[in-house]
Amino acid sequence: MPRPALAGLRMGLAAAIARHFGGLLPLLALVVCWEALSRSGIVSTFLLPPLSAVLQRVWEDALSGELTINLGMTLYRALAGFAIAALGGVAIGILMTRNRFVRWFFDPIVSVGFPMPKIAFLPIFMLWLGLYDVSKISMAAFNAIFPVIVATIAAAEGVDRHLLWSARSLGASERQLLREIILPAALPQILTGLQVALPVSMIVTIVTEMLMGGQGLGGAMIAASRFADSPGVFAGIVEIAVAGLCLVKGIAVLRRHLLIWHQEAQEPTTV
Repeated sequence: MPRPALAGLRMGLAAAIARHFGGLLPLLALVVCWEALSRSGIVSTFLLPPLSAVLQRVWEDALSGELTINLGMTLYRALAGFAIAALGGVAIGILMTRNRFVRWFFDPIVSVGFPMPKIAFLPIFMLWLGLYDVSKISMAAFNAIFPVIVATIAAAEGVDRHLLWSARSLGASERQLLREIILPAALPQILTGLQVALPVSMIVTIVTEMLMGGQGLGGAMIAASRFADSPGVFAGIVEIAVAGLCLVKGIAVLRRHLLIWHQEAQEPTTV
């Protein structure tokens, strides 16, 4: 192979490696600093246990089955709340753009509820629904539904009016307009709202587990803190971080598959 071609191949390979693995460098630096700082003695191992000890604890939890139970309970609550928020939020958002009475009824609720810290309703949910799964799932759905509603309204109202006028002039019914024009055109922005709602659902689930107790990653962290189990607390942080990352990456993959037809999924072209 000629030298210029070989140099170009090497540069392309290096660029591909940097593109795929360059984002891991800050995380790797954080891991190295964590382990070095804990081992150096500058910080007490009780306040900052070594990462190796934390990972050992995660491994022990996995072998004992405790991690599977806690992770399963947390994901069940978070995803159930997210599913309720996704279906309800999209339905309410679409109806608010298509029906004046629905808009009149829900607009003040969304305007007041979206910016306020909805975790303040936790004592009410505990009083009404108890301390078990129903209240935790309800809290997750209640917090996650507002970003979906707002994103759906903005997406549906942003559809090109010329498309709607053209479809109506050709005799399209309201159902056909919704199914064939409004929802496909609004889907990218709706998915953006869902990408915001999923981490919100996960965060609220963890918080409710911490405050209400019981099984789950949040409950396990609080139980470890009560017994001054520092590796257990940090193990919970690592487990929550990995679970959250998997959820975020998963919905990003789903977005790419659902929008394979959309311009944002197309490879950039050069002339």
